[in-house]
Amino acid sequence: MTDDLCKAGIMIEELSKKTSEQAGSGEQIRDGAPIMEHVVAANLPTKYGKFRIHGYVNRLNGEHHVALTMGDVGDGRPVLVRVHSECLTGDVFGSAKCDCGDQFDAAMRMIAAEGRGIMVYLRQEGRGIGLINKLKAYALQDQGMDTVEANVALGFPPDMRDYTVGAEMLIDLGAKRLRLMTNNPEKISGLEKYGIEIVERVPIETKHKSASDAYMKTKKVKMGHILKTY
Repeated sequence: MTDDLCKAGIMIEELSKKTSEQAGSGEQIRDGAPIMEHVVAANLPTKYGKFRIHGYVNRLNGEHHVALTMGDVGDGRPVLVRVHSECLTGDVFGSAKCDCGDQFDAAMRMIAAEGRGIMVYLRQEGRGIGLINKLKAYALQDQGMDTVEANVALGFPPDMRDYTVGAEMLIDLGAKRLRLMTNNPEKISGLEKYGIEIVERVPIETKHKSASDAYMKTKKVKMGHILKTY
């Protein structure tokens, strides 16, 4: 068993090195083509309704991202869209420390009610710092820091998310005029710079939770989120 673990460790190290080398030669990989490659689409029945799930691969670093679509989203009409960054603790475990899981649920229900829309699901855990670093940030928050202070203490900017990936996925799906479900002005500007038109900002405030009070207030005061509740 020890030999098997050693072999696995060597394989992981080699894969990591290969990925880093590819990322470092991004200009050669990019070659004028989109970063995101649409590699598969399949039917996905969910508790919200029937969707199509589209799988994308980032050609620079090999990361996987998905988009869920309902109805004809490429007909030129403004389409209801949520660009959602992965939050394992909120989306899967139902964490009350943030509003991520509630926003995901609300957005899926809104798309289903309209019968047409897109959920872009980006692998940008912890506003881009990754799962383990997000948990380290949680530990710092337990000691009294807010979410912005914790990221900075770990050596990261408050928000490392890059909307290039999401913009390219939306353009590939034919969605260039959006009714965007967001409270974050930076998300709007982050998509607009790629030629996507935000026809309407659709607020997506969810039910108040006392456990997320500090987090939500920080998002409003320090990150400029548009929130009426806080």
